[in-house]
Amino acid sequence: MLERRLDNALRRAGFASSHAQARQFILHGHVRINGKKVNIPSYLVKVGDEITFKDHMHQNAMVLEARNVAQSQGGVPWMEMDRENFKAKVVAFPKREDVHNSAFNEQLIVELYSK
Repeated sequence: MLERRLDNALRRAGFASSHAQARQFILHGHVRINGKKVNIPSYLVKVGDEITFKDHMHQNAMVLEARNVAQSQGGVPWMEMDRENFKAKVVAFPKREDVHNSAFNEQLIVELYSK
């Protein structure tokens, strides 16, 4: 479920270079889901959702830099990316094996969110 958060999906799509930057873009109202502004970083994306930026953000230096870095990296299997047009579409729910970072203890995350 944490993988489906909008801030994480924006970072995974390659439109933000960090989690904090993705949250800032969302909180400032620059991100659209299916054409509607969403300013809640914890919003859970669903299959079929299209994530885009406001038009003026296509020229933003931070977005362009993050996109260029992401071009050289692979994407995630649960999203289709059209980085040239600043669009990403959720095509499936993420699976546990889609999380590439093995440097975390899953049990600690469960304990934190169960409080």
